[in-house]
Amino acid sequence: MSNPILEVCGKRKRRSKFFSFHNFADPSSPFNTNGPFRDNIRFFLKECTEIEDYLIEGNPTWCTLLIHENNGVIVPLFTIEEIVKNSSRPLCDHCRCSGWSHHFVSKRKYHLIIPVDDEWNEPLDDGAFDVQTHLLHGLVHCNGFGHLLCINGIEGGSKNLSGREIMDLWDRICTSLRARKITVEDVAKKRSMDLRLLHGVAYGHTWFGRWGYKFCHGSFGVMEHNYDRAIEILSSLNIDEIISDFGSTNKSKEIKQIVQYYRELSETQLVTMRDLLRFMLTLKSRAPVPLKRKMITQNSDSSFSWYSFPTSSKLPSIIRVQRKPLGKEKAVKYRKFSTLVLNMDSRWPARRLEYAAEVIVDALKEKKESELGSGGMTRQQVRDAARLLIGDTGLLDFVLKSLNNVIVGKYIVCRAVNPATRVLEYTICDVGKASKDTEPEFKIISNEYTVRARATGSEVYDDVTFVYTNIFMTYPNSDLIRLATLTVLDTKYFVKEWPFKDENDQLLRFICKVMPKLTESDSELTRRWFPSEIVAVPLHATVAELKGAIQAALRDTYCVTERFVVREIENMEDLEDREVLFGSLESGSEVWVQGDGMDMETELRYEGGNDTWTVRCQCGARDDDGERMIACDICEVWHHTRCCGIKDSDATPPIFVCSGCSISIMPPRVDLCTELPLRVELSPESEYLNSLILPQEPDFGTELLC
Repeated sequence: MSNPILEVCGKRKRRSKFFSFHNFADPSSPFNTNGPFRDNIRFFLKECTEIEDYLIEGNPTWCTLLIHENNGVIVPLFTIEEIVKNSSRPLCDHCRCSGWSHHFVSKRKYHLIIPVDDEWNEPLDDGAFDVQTHLLHGLVHCNGFGHLLCINGIEGGSKNLSGREIMDLWDRICTSLRARKITVEDVAKKRSMDLRLLHGVAYGHTWFGRWGYKFCHGSFGVMEHNYDRAIEILSSLNIDEIISDFGSTNKSKEIKQIVQYYRELSETQLVTMRDLLRFMLTLKSRAPVPLKRKMITQNSDSSFSWYSFPTSSKLPSIIRVQRKPLGKEKAVKYRKFSTLVLNMDSRWPARRLEYAAEVIVDALKEKKESELGSGGMTRQQVRDAARLLIGDTGLLDFVLKSLNNVIVGKYIVCRAVNPATRVLEYTICDVGKASKDTEPEFKIISNEYTVRARATGSEVYDDVTFVYTNIFMTYPNSDLIRLATLTVLDTKYFVKEWPFKDENDQLLRFICKVMPKLTESDSELTRRWFPSEIVAVPLHATVAELKGAIQAALRDTYCVTERFVVREIENMEDLEDREVLFGSLESGSEVWVQGDGMDMETELRYEGGNDTWTVRCQCGARDDDGERMIACDICEVWHHTRCCGIKDSDATPPIFVCSGCSISIMPPRVDLCTELPLRVELSPESEYLNSLILPQEPDFGTELLC
């Protein structure tokens, strides 16, 4: 079978380069250089890619071919260099939502894309930047700050690549190219469950946390300590207390069954919600457990009864039998012991209880098969026989008390008073014989089954979804858990930072920052200043060479510093330009520079735009967090629509006046709801949330999660 990618490669003028998918960008890679990202990405394009013969929205495109060692497929990794000045969208909305609105606009963006499997043999389209179905789409500015925009292999998005493989590749590339910070908006879902909440409770971090992504910022004023406290509250919920709290609800029985089922499977104790969810998620790849079954049985009066118990063999979960009629017909129900233990309040695990029942059955079986044995065994005889293998008499007494009309293995255990001795005796009967009606006193009424809609253990994610929905979303009478859940869901942005490293080589590295002038400081420093730049110079470089390297780095990186000229370096005014840096300035130091030529009038100044707009929401937010907002028509301050009581499904009002302005323009005793219909009242949920968990300033209330 021919491979179209290989056919295309054969038509190229020069030989195509192939790299191992799982080893690409590891520490031994040829492009693992020691320079800053802006230099490393160029070296990467030169050594590890081949330029394509088409453009994406006018931008050059390169391709790297990666061979997957396990299945032999060839995976294309496309790299597109987007020139900001020629772009239809020069500003970065992802920077704005990630809290980087103050960053200067970088001159180039690099898109790294792996399309979906079916498009590996086709060129990228002009709309590639906006496609949300790519297996991988990462964007990195030339200053080393970037964003992981989408990864669609997390839950089976690819037939050939797993999400973990794709994420490993992305992380190796960022590390080798020396990216500085990469953000990700975690909005991944599975079966309507937000994975940032599910994984946060189960593992203490999101799915991306496996690769070092940590809290970046929360929406609606959520701070890092709020998020950490919310995760702690949800993950430390005691399972037994949860069962007690749900005791009066219609979910009580099913929650109890789920907990007991997974406690039985676990080799360790499941005490908290984190223990339970983590264990359940480890089982999701196992083969499904046999379903519970329902059996319809017909009584003598032709009415129908329904029974439901799990089964682990081909035997009926409940066998309805009736003894030989002695006047009025009476049916007897027989249940499997393995099912019965799921509903027992026992200090012994289910496996221990089942083992004790098997020992007791073996003793009864041995008695029945003995030539001298006749009839059943008294409770004391059974107890003494079982004690030869089990020394815990409390366990034996507990099991013996439960053994009446139950199925253990292939035998039915019955308990009855011997008419002659008037002593309680235990007997067993083979299920196969009973089903074949070989013993006249037994008769199988029906053997018809129907499958339940949901069965504990039949599909692990069904149980996970049930726990997620009922405990996190509808926990009875607990505002604390509701607020903790909302806090975690309001935290979507996570970031990984690669700390600055000064290698032991023949280079001097410095963290360079531009010191603004007083005129710039008065007008522009209402925002945070843009981040520092990393500059590397030879070991014996002079002061003049350091100035030139800083100037070249700034001109190459930002639109606003395209004509910047470095005049002096702080605390180095006494050094002449021809003096050598070595011995005067330690490698890895932070240096401040001053200069001229910064174009503060350009439209391409800040990634968040040049408009000076203010966010001051009641939840405590002071910056754009990507959530829906509305501006007051009087003070022009922006507020979250959710905090103002406007639902996401509702349109924003044509005129909006915030609560502060409505109070200032109306007398204190006037009913604002009647006299000022333009004001939108806060919902009780928003007010409660503001006052308890999310404020940044004491004036807005006290914090609950602290």
